[in-house]
Amino acid sequence: MLNFPSYNIRTKSTKKNTLVFDNWRKKWIVLTPEEWVRQHCLHFISKELQIPDQWIAVEKEIHVHQSSKRFDIAVFAPDQSLWLLVECKAPTVPLHQQTLDQINQYNSSLNSPYLMLTNGLKHIYCKADQNLQFIAQLPKYPTQK
Repeated sequence: MLNFPSYNIRTKSTKKNTLVFDNWRKKWIVLTPEEWVRQHCLHFISKELQIPDQWIAVEKEIHVHQSSKRFDIAVFAPDQSLWLLVECKAPTVPLHQQTLDQINQYNSSLNSPYLMLTNGLKHIYCKADQNLQFIAQLPKYPTQK
């Protein structure tokens, strides 16, 4: 059981896999433990943080120190600046310095002011300025004025 509210997440089985429908990518995705966490996190961001779906990007390619990587979730503010970068891990993956270093490395190219790291059981939030500062929760999402 993940540490997120309960959401109505659509799944279906095929002969080969169980699939989950990603509302943001508008397609069926193979359901892995990490994808299950990502889908719950997406619903959490959309519903609990009340972030409009059009400001949420999922699994996009970025370049970090001349290599291609993919971030899990990025949330943009209404002014189109990056507001939150999220790294999702499977529930069996512990959140430790190495996983924090990964999202921080991605952020060196993206410059998000806030970071979230989750394995579905534990959530870590950070404010990213010169140093990472752990925070209890994310601030209120900026709305257009």
